[in-house]
Amino acid sequence: MASPTLDLNVDPTQLTDEEFTALTAPVTGGLTPPDEVFPDFTGSDRLRPDGRPRREYRDHLRRISNTRNAVTVLLALLYPVAIVWAAITIHHPLAWIAAFVAMGTVFPRWAILHHEGAHRLLFTNRRLNDWVGQGVFGWLPFGSGSPAYRIAHASHHRDEFGPREPDLLLYAFYPISRRSLARKLARDAFFVSGYKNFRSFFRSFRRRSTLKYGLRTLAGQLVVLGAFTLIGRPELWVFLWLVPYMTYWRVANRLRALAEHGGLARSPDKRRSSHHVHQGFLPRLFIVPYNTGFHLAHHVDSGVPFRALPELHRTLVEDGYIDPAMIYPNYRTLWRAMVRS
Repeated sequence: MASPTLDLNVDPTQLTDEEFTALTAPVTGGLTPPDEVFPDFTGSDRLRPDGRPRREYRDHLRRISNTRNAVTVLLALLYPVAIVWAAITIHHPLAWIAAFVAMGTVFPRWAILHHEGAHRLLFTNRRLNDWVGQGVFGWLPFGSGSPAYRIAHASHHRDEFGPREPDLLLYAFYPISRRSLARKLARDAFFVSGYKNFRSFFRSFRRRSTLKYGLRTLAGQLVVLGAFTLIGRPELWVFLWLVPYMTYWRVANRLRALAEHGGLARSPDKRRSSHHVHQGFLPRLFIVPYNTGFHLAHHVDSGVPFRALPELHRTLVEDGYIDPAMIYPNYRTLWRAMVRS
């Protein structure tokens, strides 16, 4: 039997809801849990029938801790500095290998803080929030620092798997064959995906309309390269910045994205469009820092800061919105489910 396909020549935003559903139904929903694990939830003292926190409880969850977040931001910025310092000081092959892996984990951390800033949940002061979340964490890791991510991400939250979903092709088609998933991860690990992502950067210098994007991205990398040059090791920009971004981060980003929405489908019920996976120490260290693994809770209420997501998740389980049978026990189990037997 031929695998289902998606007509890439069709603009989904120009389709009716019925046409869009007919187009995407064959390639989505392959990992939607069976109906019996979805409780018939009618609300509770703390939650509305759709799982969102009621006003008083919502106000409690949505409080932003400026001081604690400032410490988190500072530690996130010092983290790569400490890695580079340790590698140079120890100067052993194993230390350089460990530094390469550790620098790879910088990108998930910075990406999640960029994501937090896009939701305006880093600081209560909007200008400071945008400058740090967008202008630092959205700029230095090969970004332009523009509002583009916030705009695209708003479409993702507004209608997951909908016609304006920016990552529909990333989440669709699962489960897939073991060979197909291996090819995708190999492309991520061996620069192919990274190069494709860089093509828009290279092309930006050809048009006046995109030149500003290219120049801002280039300026960010000159700042990072300048930091390595100041310590007399400009070559480390390649080994400890560019290459981890082009390899480790591409793999980690795909695995995280699949764990969030892979194989699910468009639905007003967030339980049918977002996964939840039990959070362990190693995944939180290497792939899903800052509570980003509590992704179903995040989609239930995207205005809840990352520090409060574990509490919201516990409430969703205790009050009956989430059945424990919906929760994957670990990431290995979910990723295995992405592969057809």
